[in-house]
Amino acid sequence: MALELKTVKTHKANVRYLEGGKGQPLVFLHGAGGALATDVFINKLAEKYHVYAPLLPGYGDSEECGEIRDMLDFTLHTWDVVEALGLKNPIMVGHSMGGMIAAEMAAIAPHDVTRLGLICPAGLWLDAHPIPDLFATMPFEMPKLLFHDVEAGTKLLTAGLTLSDPKFLQTYLVTNARQMGMAGKILFPVPERGLSERLYRIKAKTVLVWGDSDKLIPPAYAHAFKKGIAGSELVSLPEAGHMVTIEKPDQVIQALGRLG
Repeated sequence: MALELKTVKTHKANVRYLEGGKGQPLVFLHGAGGALATDVFINKLAEKYHVYAPLLPGYGDSEECGEIRDMLDFTLHTWDVVEALGLKNPIMVGHSMGGMIAAEMAAIAPHDVTRLGLICPAGLWLDAHPIPDLFATMPFEMPKLLFHDVEAGTKLLTAGLTLSDPKFLQTYLVTNARQMGMAGKILFPVPERGLSERLYRIKAKTVLVWGDSDKLIPPAYAHAFKKGIAGSELVSLPEAGHMVTIEKPDQVIQALGRLG
């Protein structure tokens, strides 16, 4: 079943979301790069679950929303989306920035999330392992931060064009500016908004999935999350970087299956 792009109205904005599949309801929260109907990982999720993948305002063709300003706004907005979709206690899964939001949702409403999947989530800061500044990263530097296989990752990012191709750069820069304007509210200057002080509130059964070669949010953060969330389980995947959802989609979904 192909993913459909739909719209749901919340208190603050009309939210675009991808929906598809059958089975248990699962809400997937995308990272700073956004989500597309052609996303292999989300389509594979939809083979096992009834997937809802909301786009943050400013992503895709969704309208922007200046009222979403800080971490609490992001968290409550996403809870508003879940409510507007008529979902009760769906499996919550987030990648990178989406993992940061999912963790905050589980911390702020610990009795409303019983199953939580965090894939290389942002949200913590370790002085010994500083996270690279995405906002100061040039396009040609992105593949080595995001992928274990840099050559394959470059081809995926550019859709066959070169990183210096004007066609690629124009699309990349325009899209990136719009999306990062929203993402920057919780990721800039560093992706840390006090989540470490709230992790203890998470009661959900939690599975952490990490690529061993993650150079954006290195595996040291996996152990920090595991320590902070009582009873959480860590699944480390070799030969995978931050975009483990692209490099090892089947293994990530298999790991999420441990949530039941």
